[in-house]
Amino acid sequence: MGLAALWLLAGLLAVRQAAAVLRRPPGERLTDLETWLGDQGVLHVRGSLYDGDSFTGTPFSGLVLKPLTRAAEQSLGVAWTFGTLLLVVVLGLVVARALPGPVSRRTSLIAAPLAISLLVLSLPVRNTFTLGQTSIIPVLLVVLTVLPRTSGRQTGVLIGVAAALQPALLLFAVVLWCIGRRRAAALAGATFAACSALAWAAMPHDSWTYWVHHIGGAGLGAPADSLANQSLHGLLLRIGLEGPAELVLLAVLAVAVAVIGLRRAVRYARDGQPLLAAAITGSVALAVSPTSWQHQQLWILLAVVGRVGRRASDRLVWPVLVVLAMSLSRTALLPDIEILGHIGYNAPLLAALAAACVVPFLSRTSPHWDDPEPTPVAEPAKGRFAWVPLLRFVKRPLSRPNLMLELMLIRVGYFAYSWIRGHAPDERSVAEGHGHQVLSLEGWLHIDIEHWFNAIVADTSGLKHFMNWYYSTFHFLIPLSLLAWLYLRRPATYRWARTPLAFATLLALVGFWLYPLAPPRLMGLGYVDTAHGPQDLNNPDFGALTKLSNQYAAMPSLHVGWSLWCGVVIAIVAPYVWAKALGILYPLLTTAVIVGTANHYVLDAIGGAAIVSAGFGLQYLLLGVGKRPHEEAPPLSAAVGAAVTRARELVPGLVRQRGGKHDEAEPAETAGAERLTPRVERHDRRV
Repeated sequence: MGLAALWLLAGLLAVRQAAAVLRRPPGERLTDLETWLGDQGVLHVRGSLYDGDSFTGTPFSGLVLKPLTRAAEQSLGVAWTFGTLLLVVVLGLVVARALPGPVSRRTSLIAAPLAISLLVLSLPVRNTFTLGQTSIIPVLLVVLTVLPRTSGRQTGVLIGVAAALQPALLLFAVVLWCIGRRRAAALAGATFAACSALAWAAMPHDSWTYWVHHIGGAGLGAPADSLANQSLHGLLLRIGLEGPAELVLLAVLAVAVAVIGLRRAVRYARDGQPLLAAAITGSVALAVSPTSWQHQQLWILLAVVGRVGRRASDRLVWPVLVVLAMSLSRTALLPDIEILGHIGYNAPLLAALAAACVVPFLSRTSPHWDDPEPTPVAEPAKGRFAWVPLLRFVKRPLSRPNLMLELMLIRVGYFAYSWIRGHAPDERSVAEGHGHQVLSLEGWLHIDIEHWFNAIVADTSGLKHFMNWYYSTFHFLIPLSLLAWLYLRRPATYRWARTPLAFATLLALVGFWLYPLAPPRLMGLGYVDTAHGPQDLNNPDFGALTKLSNQYAAMPSLHVGWSLWCGVVIAIVAPYVWAKALGILYPLLTTAVIVGTANHYVLDAIGGAAIVSAGFGLQYLLLGVGKRPHEEAPPLSAAVGAAVTRARELVPGLVRQRGGKHDEAEPAETAGAERLTPRVERHDRRV
């Protein structure tokens, strides 16, 4: 069933991508392919391919499309879309076959649908679908060479044709030469020369423009310093270097990356990991090329086949990092902060450089290749009821999770939360109608205190400023600080606590989507927005912060939900009574703040409490985990206990060596050790 679900997912993703292209108007799809179209809606064969500088391929790639010159635009778009989809499926199947062995049966079954799904989701493939590029063809040609039944002659021809489409791929011939396959390397060079000569004979003007005027395509397409150019040349131009200084530094960096990357590729090719070697070589080609556009960056995604890390819990870090970098936009990867923004802008290039030169992929001879250090796990917990837990096959990890993986998942999770909240229905009339429903229900329950309390806060300057500061600060500060503390000091509790928080947030998103609700400050009923003052209800997006989120996502209140989660966790793990009291007080104070600032109703707070309770309940139903797990004794406590045990062993011996009357002295020394023991136990409880 799991395998069928993976294949169904791969098929749905592929169909969705094809439909997304074909639904576009003819003038907005296959925009790069449009450069080939003439006035009569067919591919033109006269004039230069590079007149508008929008076509960036080699003359040979233009020659490949000559048989399509009589195809009408509409039929060409459909044929091109499904042809690209077929190439993606074939590439996924070949990648699954080329995984370095030995491969378990489960891995061999899920590899193909998983590879196809990741390829379809990746930005290079989506870009190829939209623009009408041929960039999948050279990747497929090279990957075919890593299959065990591909002969040396076939390898040379395939790599030569791929290099004729993307000249930087001649680096694969260098790798072939270094691993001893010199005939294949020479054949690759000869094939490249023959294909280029054929294109030169058929299109001499275009060949001169590409190879001589533009020096191998440099300068074609968008400006080289644009963010679309993910190469070392583009990076140096973006940071302000230009002229001879930039060219000299580019040459030095390109040679260094090529030497380091190709040596690593040769090493992994000899180690029996040809697919990883191909991914590293392709990443080197992307970095050292004058221009590397998005549709050419598929090599980076293939680097997920490399195994990294001695521990089993670390194995997912590199694949997840690569998949995120190649599937998500810059704003989804990192917050929109100036320093982090530069990293996000150059994420594909940084991933390519890491794969080529930095990441310590495991060798097949490593003892950790098939036997990583295991993660301590607990058997599924048994609930009070026989049918709990529902997911009895899930074993709960007990060790501290990988920090990098946690940060990536938190960032992507928060981006998804912000996106869904921002795209939830926000029609004003519907949201205000729901607001009147909430006020009517609160009036019937005699809990409609919002207007009265908001007036008190608005008329009390100190209270108003305090609540405004509290509302904008504590919502993120306290939960993130608590998660960080749990991660460092209580790893098992961290795993126990984060799951219901995630469930509660997901349930809140469902509430935002199904029940858009106008907060009191946007109802036009005399409520005072203590932070922004009087509002223009015809334009509720006001202020620098409120423009970033949906103003009608009020039910349930995540301010109260997250604060209640913090209060529950603090009350459970805090060692002192005063800390437990603060944990209980925190959600109560948050409820007062959201009502006093006219941002939520009392029922919103009740909804926030309900989703947190549901989050803990879902964790219990699915995993059987109800109580906080027992934490192992901290190292300091264990060290002190060991020291006491050692003292008990040494003290009697020292008394005997001094010649004392050990029969009389021993009880006194032993009593001293016993007096030390309660102190250690008290210390252990405090820790």
